[in-house]
Amino acid sequence: MKMITALVRPSKVDAVKDALVSLNIIGMTVSDVRGFGRQKGQIERYRGNEFTVDFLQKTKIVVVVDDSKVEAAITAITEVARTGEIGDGKIFVTAVETAIRIRTGDRGESAL
Repeated sequence: MKMITALVRPSKVDAVKDALVSLNIIGMTVSDVRGFGRQKGQIERYRGNEFTVDFLQKTKIVVVVDDSKVEAAITAITEVARTGEIGDGKIFVTAVETAIRIRTGDRGESAL
C-alpha cells in the first residue's frame, strides 16, 4: 500500500476527487493548507498598495491505495490538477506498512 499526498490548487479539488472516484479509489482526507514553493508567494495590490502574500492557499488530499493503483492515481491527479502555471502543486508517495479499520479490526488492503 502507498499513501499519496497531493498538494493542489483549491479550485482543482473537485476534479481530483472525481478523477480518483472514477478509478474506484474511494476514501480521502482533504485539508485546507497554506505554503509556498519556488514562487515564494505573490505580490497583491489592494487600494493602490502592494503587499506580499508569503503563504498561498493549497488543498492537501491524502489517499491510501493498493500498489497496483498508484501510477493510475498519480496520472489522474496530474492530468486534472495541471494548469501549466507555477504553483500547480506537488505529489508525494510514501509506503504504508499497514492500515487498520477501527470499527471492524480489518487489517491491510481490506481496511481500505
